[in-house]
Amino acid sequence: MARILPAVPQTPNVATIFQEIEGAFGRVPNLFSTYANHPPLLQANWNKVKAVMMEGSLRRKTKETIAVLVSRDNSCSYCVAAHTGALRAIGVTDEELAAIEEDLDKADFSAKEKALINFARKANREPLRIPDEGFAELRRTGATDAEIVEALGVMELFTSFNKFLDSLEVDIDF
Repeated sequence: MARILPAVPQTPNVATIFQEIEGAFGRVPNLFSTYANHPPLLQANWNKVKAVMMEGSLRRKTKETIAVLVSRDNSCSYCVAAHTGALRAIGVTDEELAAIEEDLDKADFSAKEKALINFARKANREPLRIPDEGFAELRRTGATDAEIVEALGVMELFTSFNKFLDSLEVDIDF
């Protein structure tokens, strides 16, 4: 059971943010309703989701895969459920989901995308153990600095969401 209950909009600003979120997802997930207990944090995190997940040059499939795998590495059931659902919503089959979770090399990604996904996971698990060769390998696949930062931005976003959701035991609503 959630340690802090999701909030209902108490201000016009929160109501507007909830409308945007509902427009994007078809509903307001418990993650954002819980953030609404502190409206400035709701606003900041919603803006970050838009900037990280809805803008940039990486494919949504790549970003959602980073979200799922980083969240799985961090044992966050909420984000794994939410972003596995997001992958299904964009047409990823159960067969490919299994490949993503078990052997990324068998999933439908370019070499650059696989390298970025693996790099984001490494940065999540062992950020101080990334050798210079890791960056050189990314660059050999054609990854740009902007794409590396974008992939790490997805990792960063979900690492923070994972900790927030798990600390508060937010109910999974996916």
